[in-house]
Amino acid sequence: MTATIARIATRPIRIPLLRAWGPDVRDLSVIEVAVEDSDGAVGWGFSWTPSIGAAAVRAHLDHDISDFARGREAEASALWDPLWTHLHEGGSGGITTIAMAGLDLALWDLAGRRAGRTLTDLVGRRHETATVYGSGVNLHYPLDELVSQAGRWVDAGFDAVKVKVGSPDLARDVERIAAVREVLGSDRGLMIDANQRWSLEQAERAIGELSVFDLAWVEEPLRADDLPAHVELRRRIEVPVALGENVHTRYRFAEFIDAGAVDLVQPNAVRVGGITPFLRIADLAAARGVGLAPHLLLELSAQLALALPGEHLVESVEDASFAALGALDAPSPVAVSGATVSTTGQPGLGIRFSDELTDAAASVSPTEDQ
Repeated sequence: MTATIARIATRPIRIPLLRAWGPDVRDLSVIEVAVEDSDGAVGWGFSWTPSIGAAAVRAHLDHDISDFARGREAEASALWDPLWTHLHEGGSGGITTIAMAGLDLALWDLAGRRAGRTLTDLVGRRHETATVYGSGVNLHYPLDELVSQAGRWVDAGFDAVKVKVGSPDLARDVERIAAVREVLGSDRGLMIDANQRWSLEQAERAIGELSVFDLAWVEEPLRADDLPAHVELRRRIEVPVALGENVHTRYRFAEFIDAGAVDLVQPNAVRVGGITPFLRIADLAAARGVGLAPHLLLELSAQLALALPGEHLVESVEDASFAALGALDAPSPVAVSGATVSTTGQPGLGIRFSDELTDAAASVSPTEDQ
């Protein structure tokens, strides 16, 4: 008989950051999801919300998702579509897909543990290594700290790096990117990320001035949900546009791609609803001839990149991987050496969080005793 989902339990986790991402972002929120099947096997996944939404995500998992999933086949691809259809009334993306990811990842982990295979091998390994680039949440850094960070990226062996822009004063961005380019030299790639801070007119002006620093891409120049503005901006500029960390469904990715608004998509495997939809978005990008670089979550993104056709850059945010933050209770499923990342052989996702990180301030989940 096919194993079914017998039990779903959640655990709130708060992970202190080594380097604050801003005045209000000093830790990360994770909802760990454990799924047990009717044979007694267990898999672990997680939902991830850097600053807000963790309580809402957990509530969605504990109630609507658990109520729907229990008794159904314990297989990620078989569950994802009917679950999304069931939840769609409450929203097609955002909290909905972030919460769905916790269960989807847990089911993939369960399948990998049952088979004794890494996530990469379970999906279908295509590469032994992938290229990583240095990244940082650094718009608030003073110039000397930013320059020091760029120097560390060079010393680490990265061939490409990404820096935040979007200061109220464009001259500050120009000064900072000029300083980073000087540290990098002319032979390393340089990307910028505006995190949706510009209007169309601001973006056109800023990119025009910053393009002299030989930019590989500009990321999230505009509000992520403003497709017409992205289409117009892409018409006005020469620098490639990257976006996707705040696009939540395959349908929205298709709209941006088909409108010619984006050169490289950056799906976040948690925000889009898990590994199942991430792979569909990767297939869509490949079919349309658009580049793809997974967003954040090094331990998960790297494993997925190794299972995709073609070459895909993987983001390595300084001091922000789960391993670097001391959040894991076992060796990391990936290892970075210089500018490359590889797997370490952990079965399933290989991502289990330390019991010491439980957020004691959160309420007990009603599903934990079911």
